[in-house]
Amino acid sequence: MIGFDLSQIAFVNWNAGGTSSVSGLLKGEFTRIRSEVNSEWVSEMGFRYGLNKQDGLDLRKTDDEFRFNSTYGYRKDTLSHWYYSVKLNFKTQFSDGYKYPNTDNAISKPFAPAYTFLGVGANYYIKKKVFDIYISPLTLKNTLVLDQELANSGAFGVTEATYDANGNVISPGKKSRTEMGFLFTNYYKKEVWKNITLENRLSLYTDYINNFGNIDVEWRAQLEFVVNQYVKANIGLHLIYDDDVKTIEEINGQDVESGAKVQLRQALGIGMVYNF
Repeated sequence: MIGFDLSQIAFVNWNAGGTSSVSGLLKGEFTRIRSEVNSEWVSEMGFRYGLNKQDGLDLRKTDDEFRFNSTYGYRKDTLSHWYYSVKLNFKTQFSDGYKYPNTDNAISKPFAPAYTFLGVGANYYIKKKVFDIYISPLTLKNTLVLDQELANSGAFGVTEATYDANGNVISPGKKSRTEMGFLFTNYYKKEVWKNITLENRLSLYTDYINNFGNIDVEWRAQLEFVVNQYVKANIGLHLIYDDDVKTIEEINGQDVESGAKVQLRQALGIGMVYNF
């Protein structure tokens, strides 16, 4: 599936005021399934990239994601929905991210961060009902921050640089962070009413070594409304909590590191979709 969502608002001599704007979102979802009697191999690739233009302002990014997931499962009994599984997840972004209106210093970049999960576990999979649960007691999580400036600041949980009294770098920040922990994922998709489909994805991860019990959460929920074969509307919610990602707050003109916070994105759009 590949699609494009568009939203626009314009004002001309509007007494109540307002700012004209236009937003676009390009998105794609591709799935490949290889099934045999006792095995199932499911690979997914998805991307999203959105921009917004308002009067008097430069283009601003509204969405940016590239992800790839692949799961291979083997079962002994053809009547069972449980598979012994190996799962690989990868996620990064396409372009620099900023905390608007400040566009001088990027707060994220391609492969800064990039997340990789690789683990073994058990997968409960029902193809016809599009329901999936994955439980892994042994999953390796690797966080890459390939931009040295961001790595030096300790962004996304990597070890930050050390400095001397004059502010010179003694040892640069590390560009990766590796964890070993427990991973639970769930996927569910169902037509809840005629031409209205609910899609839900949940991922929970906790590291065994560092702060065990502090759970990283990623949750996506989307309702899709089918207008016709090529036109669809959707409303989606994306929530992230990562205990390693600290926030920066400005206090008395100074940037001060704060604790991890819930990241939330909500989107409503209508656009063209092509399925193949």
